[in-house]
Amino acid sequence: QWRLAHWAGLVEKIGALEAGRIALHCRMALTRVLGLPEDPGRIALTLNATHGINAALWGLLGTGDVVVTTAYDHNAVLRPLALLEAEMGVKTRSVSGAPDGTVDMEELGRLMDGARLLVVNAASNVLGTRLPLAEMSAVARQHGALVLVDAAQWGGHFFPDLAEAGADLVAFTGHKGLLGPQGIGGLWVRSGVAIRPHLAGGTGGDSMDPRMPAAFPDRLEPGSGNVPGMAGLLAGIEALEEMGIESVHRNEMALKTVLWEGLNSLQGIRVLSPLAPEGLGIVTVVSERMDPPTLAGLLDQEWGVLVRHGLNCAPGVHRMLGTEAQGAVRFSVGWATTEEDVLQAIRGVDSLTSGPRVPVA
Repeated sequence: QWRLAHWAGLVEKIGALEAGRIALHCRMALTRVLGLPEDPGRIALTLNATHGINAALWGLLGTGDVVVTTAYDHNAVLRPLALLEAEMGVKTRSVSGAPDGTVDMEELGRLMDGARLLVVNAASNVLGTRLPLAEMSAVARQHGALVLVDAAQWGGHFFPDLAEAGADLVAFTGHKGLLGPQGIGGLWVRSGVAIRPHLAGGTGGDSMDPRMPAAFPDRLEPGSGNVPGMAGLLAGIEALEEMGIESVHRNEMALKTVLWEGLNSLQGIRVLSPLAPEGLGIVTVVSERMDPPTLAGLLDQEWGVLVRHGLNCAPGVHRMLGTEAQGAVRFSVGWATTEEDVLQAIRGVDSLTSGPRVPVA
């Protein structure tokens, strides 16, 4: 909090030079926590992961290009591809998934034939499982395809090197595991990957040239940047690094285990998320007695437990799970979650879904 106040206070009185320093420090911090090569200039700062994904897809793909996705993808990927399919004839193929969060690598190999790009959702926002990025990237390499990683759920939770795992482009957001504010995210592009600007405008340099600069990050950063967002993201990353990503992740996984086992023991509750020790702190469930909106609303009103219900912007996962009609209820633990928070959630679900309802005074 003190870092956020410090940086936010600076933003009120900074000029262009100080704003540039904040942006540079933010990019440098991102290279550390996302495991990207030490060239902060390859990171274009955007509004969020969705913005970064759109910049990558519209900047890379052309008429007739083939893109391979998976059943775990978010609408941040699926909807831009639907537009590209309708407007530019881009073709999409999807690798099927499984309730345990795995990918059929043989099927992936078949679908990659002739593909230009593979999109990998590094970690499922519904199941909480990690996809085998390195193995999938190796298959893409064998077919001469690029790899775009949706790391919205990855950043701040895991420390493996995304570039070494085979990513050519990485889209991320600041407001989840990186502990930053909403309204800031970005796209990293590996050196040598050619990408067209999706948006155009002023960059503060080369003003006589009507085209966007070739140099990064200006190529993908038209207009004034969100300096307060960069300051907040930098503060969040510094706080995360002080706590230690590995330490935070271990604590989250310990709490997830308590939550998973507690919810799984309740009669009439079906836990959809596998208990993956190297996944995210996510446990998604459905109740035989109560629909997801009702359960989520009562947990909030009567137990002070905030959850997310619905389809989580990931329709493919819910089709696979058979929950596409009403969705599910997703519980998430984070860096500030306590064991008492988890036990309160278990008690709340138990009370609401077993036995007669007792009105709250």
